[in-house]
Amino acid sequence: MLLLLEAVHRHYGYDFRNYAPASLRRRIRQYMALEQIGAVSGVQQQVLHDPAAMERLLLTLTVGVTEMFRDPGFFLAVRRKVAPLLADLPLVRIWHVGCSTGEEVYSMTILLHEEGLGRKSRLYATDLSDLGLSKARAGIFPLAAMQTYSQNYVQAGGQASLSEYYTAGNDAAIFRAWLRSNIIFAQHNLVTDRSFNEFHVILCRNVLIYFDKPLREHVHRLLYESLAPGGILGLGAKESIDFTPHEAGYEVLDSREKLYRKAG
Repeated sequence: MLLLLEAVHRHYGYDFRNYAPASLRRRIRQYMALEQIGAVSGVQQQVLHDPAAMERLLLTLTVGVTEMFRDPGFFLAVRRKVAPLLADLPLVRIWHVGCSTGEEVYSMTILLHEEGLGRKSRLYATDLSDLGLSKARAGIFPLAAMQTYSQNYVQAGGQASLSEYYTAGNDAAIFRAWLRSNIIFAQHNLVTDRSFNEFHVILCRNVLIYFDKPLREHVHRLLYESLAPGGILGLGAKESIDFTPHEAGYEVLDSREKLYRKAG
């Protein structure tokens, strides 16, 4: 596995060498099963000669479990505790780190719209995978998932019906184009790239769990430096600022839902 990671880093510049080994092994095995490859050396041979295969591997390594309004309690806390803090800002900049295929980005856009913040918000949705970003830009999700997503939406404090935000066709839910008008989708590598703006909210949920400790500390530093004074950091259920270099730089906004406010 180490030879594969080194080859990918040297050939493409993607650095997975500090990702959690157990997670990497599981995802590489998943890729091997999908591609019907019997050995890791075969994966290395394939991706070094086929950029399209590299994109498929990248998607497998980086895309986690996601759904609209995933962990509804988190989005309810954002609605109740974060949205009021943004009300007086002339422009709200939000960075959604590791946006995957976009379900949670559209969830946030809907929430901002319902809280009267949509027109003055700019969402920067980034991910390592171009293939994942392409799916996110399209805003097309399986129609079969909408029942679950609608239940999540209601539990997250939704003020209408989720079906108002999409049209159905060919077993797909096509989300309305205006939801994307304030979203900028872009590739960003947390390992090698720097901050590109100052943000009032950063959502980095279920990303850090895939990194080892040195890389987690690197990313925490990047997130802290990217937040405006008083800005909000949202992490995943199994993630925390505890025992990080910047723990003292935050106050807890919601301990259960992992929302923190940068001191300022």
